[in-house]
Amino acid sequence: MNSTLLTILQCAALSMLPVVELRGALPWAVAHGLDPWLSYGLCVICNMIPIPFILLFINKILDWMETTRRFSGVARWVKEHGQKRQGIYHQYKLLGLFLLVAVPLPGTGAWTGALVASLMGLRMKQAVPTIALGVAAAGILVQLVSLGVVSVLG
Repeated sequence: MNSTLLTILQCAALSMLPVVELRGALPWAVAHGLDPWLSYGLCVICNMIPIPFILLFINKILDWMETTRRFSGVARWVKEHGQKRQGIYHQYKLLGLFLLVAVPLPGTGAWTGALVASLMGLRMKQAVPTIALGVAAAGILVQLVSLGVVSVLG
């Protein structure tokens, strides 16, 4: 397999992972020599792939996990994490959801945004575009830092 294709596939996979998402995949892509435009588009699209599934199934999965001894603690932690992030949504509604996803800080991102939207009962036709805009904005910020255009340390 061509090394560029392998790098693209690895970048796509990283973008879909919780915690890593586009915030980790974009710097990784830049470090591995992928074209900045290609890496940005790839990471935004791939970061969004799991979101509709999270919105559709996360509540049912968490409810099931709570009934098991092995996963009940994890389910409670995930719900508590999502509930902690609901404050910004309550205060600013869709703008709050956008900001939750767009600001590239630990504990934020598309997965957390989808969890919060699901826990709040937000409809998919409102949640998906808002989360997508947040992912695109986060991608711009992360890419600018990754390329050295913006310095976060001074």
